[in-house]
Amino acid sequence: MIQHSDDNIIENVLILQGGGSLGAFGCGVYKAVVRNNIHLDIAAGTSIGGINAAIIAGSKNKEHTQELLENFWLELSESYVDLDKPSMYSYWPKLIGQQLHSYLFPYISPKLEPTASYFNTRNEQDVKIKQIKSFYSSAIFGNEKMFKPRWSTEFALTDPEYFIPQRWTYMYDHSPLVKTLERYIDYDKLKPGGNQNTRLILTAVNVLNAQSLTFDSFKQQIGPKHILATSAYPLYNFPWIEVEEGVYAWDGGLLSNTPLREVLDASPINDKRIFIIENYPKNIDSLPKNLPEVHHRARDIIFSDKTENNITMSKVITRYLEYIEELYQIVEKNFDNLQIQEKQIKRIRRKYKKYKQEHGAEIKEIYYITRDEPFPHMYENADFSPKTIKESIKEGEIKANQSIQNKRNNKGKEKSK
Repeated sequence: MIQHSDDNIIENVLILQGGGSLGAFGCGVYKAVVRNNIHLDIAAGTSIGGINAAIIAGSKNKEHTQELLENFWLELSESYVDLDKPSMYSYWPKLIGQQLHSYLFPYISPKLEPTASYFNTRNEQDVKIKQIKSFYSSAIFGNEKMFKPRWSTEFALTDPEYFIPQRWTYMYDHSPLVKTLERYIDYDKLKPGGNQNTRLILTAVNVLNAQSLTFDSFKQQIGPKHILATSAYPLYNFPWIEVEEGVYAWDGGLLSNTPLREVLDASPINDKRIFIIENYPKNIDSLPKNLPEVHHRARDIIFSDKTENNITMSKVITRYLEYIEELYQIVEKNFDNLQIQEKQIKRIRRKYKKYKQEHGAEIKEIYYITRDEPFPHMYENADFSPKTIKESIKEGEIKANQSIQNKRNNKGKEKSK
């Protein structure tokens, strides 16, 4: 938290979007934030962004949280099943089946031979085929450190509906994530008074009434069930989580993949410096060239940042509050001359303080750190292969460092004028 000469406190806030394996990009961004000596007051996220945020706020290694977060991602990548290894590749097409393949990939032959219109370059072909294989790996084998397929034989004796798939409401059990996170998160830090340095905010959605759910470490104990809830994305076929009696939660990305509004609601007084990690780019250079790219672009739009209105409204409300404060000061200074009754001035004072406390935060600065998509593909967020994870971390670090340095350089130029 930064204290300025005008006594306004500015909180540094990191907003982490969901996006499966794309969350490795956010790990790189956080590494750059630490490298630039930026202390985070709030880490907020949903889905995989919420998992990243929980590790940041509840880190078991306070001095080297960025290394701990990177180790988490490297551990996930080490559990990736490589279909190119002879022992695996020899039988995986039989597990998939022709019908599943034709349904998921109408533009790719069962032998992974691309149609002429689907790939433009050899490099694009290599990248997309690799992503398809990575998707198959996750879909069939899961990732033992994060989620397991419900059809795994280990569930045969414990799952009462194991042999009744027509009753299934999910296909993957992501509770293995809890055991993995035990090595990274100190949950004692994720409760009121537990960590005064970094506040954790996670989001989810109530399955029964579609209402937003916000889990705030300054107001409640956040535990494994809240982390499972924020990452319980039904279209990944994960189960809903009962976070309290009668409250069943799914991934908060269903409502908003960028939980900025929840941060402003939770911390409405202090001004903010916001860092938004965009796993799903808002802007592209050209229109989609085929149906898979159309579906990919539609997916990006659904999960892209839509907080422009929140930012605009924050600025508008700030201007209104400044105007109200001017009027309020005039009334206070001229109380006797205006002949206002004491109860009226008290009512005005109460309303002013209430508005200030509920909507006083102004967004002073905002950084957008956006992931590149040179070869857009629907299944890139299921690629936990070591090479991809390491490249994503590196890209996030480079992009964030550039964004931070550019902003600082521009400030320096403005001051020198």
